[in-house]
Amino acid sequence: MSYIDTFYRRTIDDNYTYPALSGVAECETCVIGAGLAGVTTALQLLKAGQTVVLVEAERIGWGASGRNGGFVSPGYANDGDAIERVVGPDHARKLHALSIEGMKFVRDTIDELEIASAAPTHGIMRVVRYENSQALLAHAGYLQREFDYSVEYMSRDQVQEVLHSKRYFQALRDPHAFHVHPLNYLRSLAREIQRLGGRIFEGSPALSCDLSRSEKIVRTNRGEIRTRRVIVASGGYTTGLFPKIKRSFLPIATYVMLTEEAPDLIRQAVTTTDAVGDNRRAGDYYRIVDGGKRLLWGGRITTRAASPRALALELRREMVSTYPQLADLKIETSWSGLMSYARHFMPQIGQLYPDVWFCTAFGGHGLNTTAIAGKVIAEAILRQSDRYQLFKPFGLVWAGGLGGLSVAQITYWKLQAQDWWRERSSA
Repeated sequence: MSYIDTFYRRTIDDNYTYPALSGVAECETCVIGAGLAGVTTALQLLKAGQTVVLVEAERIGWGASGRNGGFVSPGYANDGDAIERVVGPDHARKLHALSIEGMKFVRDTIDELEIASAAPTHGIMRVVRYENSQALLAHAGYLQREFDYSVEYMSRDQVQEVLHSKRYFQALRDPHAFHVHPLNYLRSLAREIQRLGGRIFEGSPALSCDLSRSEKIVRTNRGEIRTRRVIVASGGYTTGLFPKIKRSFLPIATYVMLTEEAPDLIRQAVTTTDAVGDNRRAGDYYRIVDGGKRLLWGGRITTRAASPRALALELRREMVSTYPQLADLKIETSWSGLMSYARHFMPQIGQLYPDVWFCTAFGGHGLNTTAIAGKVIAEAILRQSDRYQLFKPFGLVWAGGLGGLSVAQITYWKLQAQDWWRERSSA
């Protein structure tokens, strides 16, 4: 991704370039991958006095960490009932509590570092496209009862007061959740790493590793890192350097488009600063950006990279079918990014070997889960807690390779058909 070609061209607050690694660097911890998980982990270790080197094949936030919709809310890509079936109710509650903590951690970090350019805006609406009032009320009650976490139920009339679309029925509005400019958040964390003495090297892909001794060696194209421990924090663009990690998730592409500047036209459809996501699997998500002037709209997934421009046309058709009043709204730019999804739809967090850690597969809820992953891995390394073990039931399970990609695409089409039928039944 070139920052020049996207929304970030006009909104990024810092386009500073970090050098490539040349020669030998020594540290206590080497983090491979400068996305949200890697940067968060590195920062937590630096705050505790560790020496850290962070290497990135491209640039800070080059992957999905810098290209996502910016939603920060509790939960995982997998739903709570499915998680509970695997680990039981008590364990599932602890995992959900961690996701709430991850959301709050991002907000606290923004406040602590005074990251005004992240532009945090509270309020996320989760809308449904068919009658589902009783289920939403029950879920709101569950969150209040089990986590003392309050969300607001919105009737269809209340939803349509701010989202002027006949497609939507009810919603749960989360006033604690928020949305941000993800790349500005990420790059601000990178600046703090540098301020604390951490070293960041861009354009420095990890090409080989020697992990057999207590002093581990990570080699890049022009240098090497000698380190006590290694953290692999790569996502959808992971190479085959660590085969067990590479085969444990599927790289899934998602797509985002940004409209032209048309605040008056947009206000005919959306009159809230809340971010909006619908209840379909890989459904639409969108929010007003650029001071109310533009609409950022994302959605769709593919198991093979497709043209962002072609997918943007599909996203635009979805936008116009939801809001016919936006038929004249033009798309200015679009982009895509590869997320990593495990077969169990949960983050993969743990140890590969002694002193070799992994954290990946954050597709679907990356902004809160990358934050909590970085925090619990740092806690484990610093011997402060073993909370990372809560993710142990969701380990490095083989994702199925090419067959897994085919199954994922077929499953997505099946879910789309089910969504269509439910909407048609409620029309």
